[in-house]
This record gives sequence, structure tokens and C-alpha cells, in this order.
Amino acid sequence: MSRFSNLGHRLYRGDVSFDFVGRRKLWYSISGAIVLVAVVGLATVGLHLGIEFKGGSVYTVTKPGLSVSQAQDEIDKITGDSTAQVQATGDGKIRIQVSSTEKVSSDTVVKSLTTDLGVPASAIDAQVVGPSWGHQISQKALLGLIIFMVLVTAYLAIAFEWQMALSALVALIHDLLITIGVYAVVGFEVTPGTVIGFLTILGYSLYDTVVVFDTVKENTKGLEKQNRLTYSEAANAGLNQTLVRSLNTTVVALLPVAALLFIGGGLLGAGTLNDISLALFIGLSAGAYSSICVATPLLAFLKEQSPQMKALSKRVAQRRAADAKAAAAKAEAGEPADEPVAAAEDAVVDGVAAGMVGQRNQPVSRARGKGRPSGKR
Repeated sequence: MSRFSNLGHRLYRGDVSFDFVGRRKLWYSISGAIVLVAVVGLATVGLHLGIEFKGGSVYTVTKPGLSVSQAQDEIDKITGDSTAQVQATGDGKIRIQVSSTEKVSSDTVVKSLTTDLGVPASAIDAQVVGPSWGHQISQKALLGLIIFMVLVTAYLAIAFEWQMALSALVALIHDLLITIGVYAVVGFEVTPGTVIGFLTILGYSLYDTVVVFDTVKENTKGLEKQNRLTYSEAANAGLNQTLVRSLNTTVVALLPVAALLFIGGGLLGAGTLNDISLALFIGLSAGAYSSICVATPLLAFLKEQSPQMKALSKRVAQRRAADAKAAAAKAEAGEPADEPVAAAEDAVVDGVAAGMVGQRNQPVSRARGKGRPSGKR
């Protein structure tokens, strides 16, 4: 068994535990700083929308040996500025995007490109997108995102609790703001592929959060009947149980996305892959972080505000103070401390231990058969 899998087994059993919930202020500070940078970048720089959203023209030129810089120089001469976007599609073609704000007609651009680049008109594929159509696409994309958020919140509120639904919604907004902010700062173009990437990462982040919440729900079942664990401690135990699973799933998902982004879009120059791959890469990373460091700590905070959990925390604190006082009294009297086995059994609460869910197997007493006839004559 590898060290990583052994660590996962120890996390599940509760032998090792990382206090994610107890350090919620640290995670909130990190998330707040990242989201602040994203919001500032979004407000100052703004999103670079593709022509599918703002309207314009796309010209795909097929000419062997044509470089991006050459095509950029030619289209800048035609439009009179440098607002046109030029990308290599990866199959030997050059993609030129001209905004609808330019006062140059599509026929004029095609004629100028055929003359300046020395290619026939059949080698240039022109597509025109109107501004009104792009505006409709933007509205539908935003509407789809809102409907997704509403349905997710309603499902979680029904399947789990409203605190879980609110925590998951905050984590989703957290991931979305970070991803959109990175797009604004980097300057990548937002296309329909980017919107698909946004919806994909939201679903993936929700999947991680639901897995953690399901384990937390099992760990906190009947928690009010005991006085040894608070809700935050039980939730942290569930988070540790699913920690390795979440990390493994995220790493496996990030590997192909990283190949698309860094190798396909970076080394090979396939710029069209950057639209969706960057959204997936940033979103998957932010989703894994938010499900561990944002959603569950926020859930524990919300649950701890209820009167039942406040009373539970008070009982736990009183019990621990009494145990500490009893241990100090034994130490002063010179009596031996409790056995490790007894201390371990004392940590078990109604079948729920730190990192263990399910029914406990009661130990068989060795003295049960003592004094009974063996049946032998």
C-alpha cells in the first residue's frame, strides 16, 4: 500500500485529522483576497467578449505558411486600428475576428484580404454575427446560469438542509467569481465554449460538495444525544474522510485539462482550445478548494448558530472541563491515568467516531465462557 493510500485509510479511520473547520478564518481570508482581486480585475479590465456575444465578423483564411503576425498586420491596415483578434486554429488556418463596431463591410474585408494576402476568395470563409443576435445569446446564457443556481439550491435544500444549500451556493458563486476574474485579468476571449466550461465547473464543484455533505450528514446523525463531539468536530471528521477522494478526483480531471491548456493552447498554438480549457482548469482547482475550505467550514458555522448546537457545544465544554478536573485530581493523588483503550472508547459517540461511520462491533468479553462446562467428559 502506497503512503498516499495509507494516509487516506488513516484519515478515514480518524487516526490522522486536519482541522479544516477550525481554521475557517484562514480559509475565509484567502478566499476573500482572491475574490477581491478577481472582482477588481473584472471591474477595471472587464471581460473580452467574443463576437458571438457582441456581434462582428469572423474570417477563416486558408494559406500555407501564413503567420499570425502577418495576418494581424494586414487586418490592422484594413480596419485602421489594432482591435481585430487573430488566432491560429491549429489546422494550418488563421482565424480573424473583427468587432461589429468597425465600419468596414464584410465584402470590403474579403476583397482586401484576397489582394493583400494573395489568396483566392474561396480560401476565405466569412461569417457575420449581428449585435442583436449576440445580445440575445448573452441574455440566454445568463438566464441559464440563474436557472442552474436556483435548481441546485432547491435540490440541496430538499435533499439535505437549508444550511447545506446556502453553503453550496456560496461555494459555487466563489468558484464562478474566481474563474470570471481570471478571464478578465488574463484577457482571454469569452466564447460559448467558455460558458459551457463555466457550467461544467459548477457541476463538478457541486459534485465534490455533495459528496462531502453526504458524509457530514451521516456523521452528525443523532449528534445531539451525546456530549463528546461538537458539530464542527463531527463535520471536520467527515471532511477528512472524503479528503483523499476529492483530491484524487480533482487531479485526475485536471491532467487532461492541463494538457489542453498548456500543450494544445500553449506549445502547439491552438488558441481556440484556451476558451474552454482555461475555464475548466481554474474552475476545477477553485471547486476542489471551495468544497474543502469554504463550503464545509461555512456549513459548520451556520449549524453552530442554532440553539440545539449551541447547547451541545456548552455540554461538550462542560464535560471536557469535568474530565480535565478529574484528571488533574488523579494526578495530584498519584493515581494512574486512564488506559489508552478506555480513552479511545470514550471518543466513540453513538457509533460515530472521528472518521468512522456505522455500527460499532462490540468487543467479545474474554471472561464470558469462564466457569462454564466445556462439554468434554
